[in-house]
Amino acid sequence: MIGGRTRSRQVALQVLFSLDFREGETHLKFDAVTLEDAEGSEEVKAFAQVLVEGVLSDLARIDPLIRDAADNWEMGRIAAVDRNILRLAVHELLTGGEVPPAVAIDEAIELAKRFGGAGSGAFVNGILDRVRKELGVGAS
Repeated sequence: MIGGRTRSRQVALQVLFSLDFREGETHLKFDAVTLEDAEGSEEVKAFAQVLVEGVLSDLARIDPLIRDAADNWEMGRIAAVDRNILRLAVHELLTGGEVPPAVAIDEAIELAKRFGGAGSGAFVNGILDRVRKELGVGAS
C-alpha cells in the first residue's frame, strides 16, 4: 500500500500531464474540479492540489532549471510524463518544505519508473541531481 503523499504526487502528476496537453491558458489556471474524480482521501486530494498549484504558479522558474540541467533540451523534447515528474520534483526542491531533497528525488524516480519509459528513472535522477546541485540543496 502506498502512502498518502506518494498517492498525492501520483494524482498531481496525472493532473499536470492532462494540463500539459490543453491549449491556451490552462497552464496558468488550475480548476480544482479536476481532482474530484481522483481516487484518494480528501487529504490526498488537498496535497495534490497544493502541488499542482505550486508547479503551475512557478513554471517560469521551474522549466529553465530543468532545461539547463537537461543540457539545453527544449522542454517539448522531454517525454510528457518525465517533464511533469521533473516539474513536480523541482517544485518540491524549490519550496524546501517538510520534504527533504532526497525524498523528493526518490519519489520522482519511483514515479518515473512506474509511469515513464524504460530509461525514465535514470533520466529523472540525473536531471534532478543537477538541479539539486544548482540550487545548493541537500545531497540526494
